[in-house]
Amino acid sequence: MLEAVFWIAVFGSLYSYFMYPLVLMALPAKRALPAPVAEAVARNTQAVSPSVSLIITAHNEVGRIRQKLENTLELVYPNLELIVASDCSADATDDIVREYQSKGILLSRTDERLGKENAQRDAIAMATGDIIVFSDVATSIPPNAIAALVRYFDNPAVGAISSEDVFVSRDGGVVGEGAYVKYEMWLRKLESLRGGLVGLSGSFFAVRHVLCQRWDIHAPSDFNTALNCALDGYVAVSAPDVLGHYQDVADPGKEYQRKLRTVIRGWTALARHPEVLNPAKFGLFAWQVFSHKLMRWAVPWFLVVLFVVSIMLAGSGWIYSLALVLQLAFYGVVLAAHFSPALRTSGYIRIPYFFVQVNYAIAHATLKFLGGRRMTVWSPSQR
Repeated sequence: MLEAVFWIAVFGSLYSYFMYPLVLMALPAKRALPAPVAEAVARNTQAVSPSVSLIITAHNEVGRIRQKLENTLELVYPNLELIVASDCSADATDDIVREYQSKGILLSRTDERLGKENAQRDAIAMATGDIIVFSDVATSIPPNAIAALVRYFDNPAVGAISSEDVFVSRDGGVVGEGAYVKYEMWLRKLESLRGGLVGLSGSFFAVRHVLCQRWDIHAPSDFNTALNCALDGYVAVSAPDVLGHYQDVADPGKEYQRKLRTVIRGWTALARHPEVLNPAKFGLFAWQVFSHKLMRWAVPWFLVVLFVVSIMLAGSGWIYSLALVLQLAFYGVVLAAHFSPALRTSGYIRIPYFFVQVNYAIAHATLKFLGGRRMTVWSPSQR
């Protein structure tokens, strides 16, 4: 009996991160990537381009909003509407945005702070574009990114596009969370070419305006947009050549709170839309949601079971003893890194440390969700 529990725990611990991507790779791709960026930009400057509304969501961003607006004004696209969705900002954010009204930047302000998605919904009501692009203040967008995004919509089956996150650490390296983000972007590409994305990059993504009619202010817009695509027979895909750059968080404690909020909101979205797990209705997409979301959030519990059962089976065979030794070594390194920040400068140590930190946050967030905690109001992480 314990041996069966051991192998179930091994499977559960490895499935979402390793086995699921391998199965995706074995499945045939359903679609091809569009033309290179240079061709898309050339074509879009010669033909009639669909109208685009770019919505920038902000809350108390007085220190960064001007830089974001200057970055936005550098975007090259012939038919672009610019809107800042202020979630009841209490500082000078809105005043700075009003300074840019003469340059075509509009302000949509909510009078009551009800969260990011609520602010986005108000801005959507103002937007006139055929395509809506969403971006956070902390994300820097390359000048040709809008034109590159729009070309994906030439495929009538595509309902939403996600950019690829590029994590830039303060020392210029790409380790820890950066490596995790690179893994996520690779996994998104696999999903994109099969059943479609189960979640987009919340900091920079695009969607057809007609798919914003069921905007749920209580569920994360990145997940809800992918769900709306599936409900209406569209697919959400990744654009690996469209990049959104953002820097690491200044306060690690606030980054942990961001992870808690992300998972709690993810659980909330699934609880509000359980039909997405029905394979009879959503097919491959339902399996991807189960594998990427539910099984990922179950990993910390599988790891706990695996550790406990390994202790109980340590004398029952060499494979169980080896499993225990490897786990003790792994968690020992992570524990040492926790008490010695200098050790976390090494990528070989920082990556497992970040993995454990993420799974601890998932477990913590799951307990909070089961205890009734919900989060709609959001405070942007200071990067």
